[in-house]
Amino acid sequence: MPVNSLGDLRAGRLAGARQLKLACGLTEFPSEILELADTLEVLDLSGNRLTSLPPELSRLRHLRILFCSGNPFTVLPEVLGECPRLEMVGFKSSRLHTVPPAALPPQLRWLILTDNAIDALPASIGRCSGLQKLMLAGNRLSTLPDEMAACAGLELLRIAANRLTVLPPWLFDLPRLAWLAYAGNPFCASVEMPRLGGDAAIRIPFADLSLGERLGEGASGVIHRAAWRGDGERRQVAVKLFKGSMTSDGLPSHEMAACLEAGSHASLIPVLGRLEGAGQVGEGLVMALIDQAFESLAGPPSLASCTRDIYPDGAAFTVDAVLRIATGIAAAAAHLHGRGILHGDLYAHNILHAGEGRALLGDFGAASFFAPEDERTASALQRIEVRAFACLLDELVARCEVPSPTSLKLQALASLQRRCADPQPSSRPLFAEVEAELARIAALPSRFS
Repeated sequence: MPVNSLGDLRAGRLAGARQLKLACGLTEFPSEILELADTLEVLDLSGNRLTSLPPELSRLRHLRILFCSGNPFTVLPEVLGECPRLEMVGFKSSRLHTVPPAALPPQLRWLILTDNAIDALPASIGRCSGLQKLMLAGNRLSTLPDEMAACAGLELLRIAANRLTVLPPWLFDLPRLAWLAYAGNPFCASVEMPRLGGDAAIRIPFADLSLGERLGEGASGVIHRAAWRGDGERRQVAVKLFKGSMTSDGLPSHEMAACLEAGSHASLIPVLGRLEGAGQVGEGLVMALIDQAFESLAGPPSLASCTRDIYPDGAAFTVDAVLRIATGIAAAAAHLHGRGILHGDLYAHNILHAGEGRALLGDFGAASFFAPEDERTASALQRIEVRAFACLLDELVARCEVPSPTSLKLQALASLQRRCADPQPSSRPLFAEVEAELARIAALPSRFS
């Protein structure tokens, strides 16, 4: 969204605007914004110096999305709860320590409170029955209110880097929860600590690398092409340099640990080693450089889609390609679960694919560790991720080039998808069973005779 001019707003040149973004060091809410009450739907005031919002904000009766990240608020404004259509609220890195019960709009779908100092959530969050996405990483929460058990629509939950002493039992019963990140809390410290050092990882001196072009950037770091002079040979690799700050998913140090602990698998991007001696450049990983034929399976969710990925127009897959993608990702997830790692972000936008269904799962920014020997908790966590797989399978099947009702494979895939999406989490299969079922489906004839 382009940045607008405060001068244009005050001169009336933005009359009728549906979106408004102001980033000009504001210390007070410009009253002229209220003149857009008949049209304004999206308001972005991030990166200013606001500490409060006026009671008149509720006059913006069409306002659906409000971003105020990076402002020095200490209390989430109660007027938010009076905005009749407000469904997405973002106050990341805003020094918040208090969330009043009245501040949460009942129609809320997406709440971003990452990187603040919040030590408690109000019980009123349980009234947000349509809440789908809740971002709470990097706060001071020691508990979550039991009333959140009523948030039956919750699909994505980020609670990493808090002070939680236990995962609440009701969390495992949420019918739609699919993407969970909880690393960096006291309750999982005993599982994490042995893995965070990465002592067994190969160390690659920064001096042996020549950084090249930037290949991409995510929430936790920047990826460069690089030339590695190792063992007398020169090879092209990819280097991820971590930013070292809190992300929407959690701490980059936990992402690095998960990448190193993931081990080798045909459907994971190979990690070659940990960067050493990088100095001010910071921490990093050296990874295999992926063939340029690979591209992202989809784009990340939009403001409108909330939790579902955005595929290119006309994206289509053969049944066999869908089977190969699904089989590769299910096998990768089963491999990770066997090593006590929950990926936490099993999404199409974190999958690279190339021709005929070859697929690689990447981005461990939301990964969390668990103890496989704690079978009850381990299986419950794994079944949450199985629902994420169900969402992926649903998207792929919907874009299948052979929508014929006589396709045995397509019918079987749809049946498996429904099982993986079962609203009763304990009824979902684990990934070992999913793998076996995918193998059975692959052996079916394409159509009824």
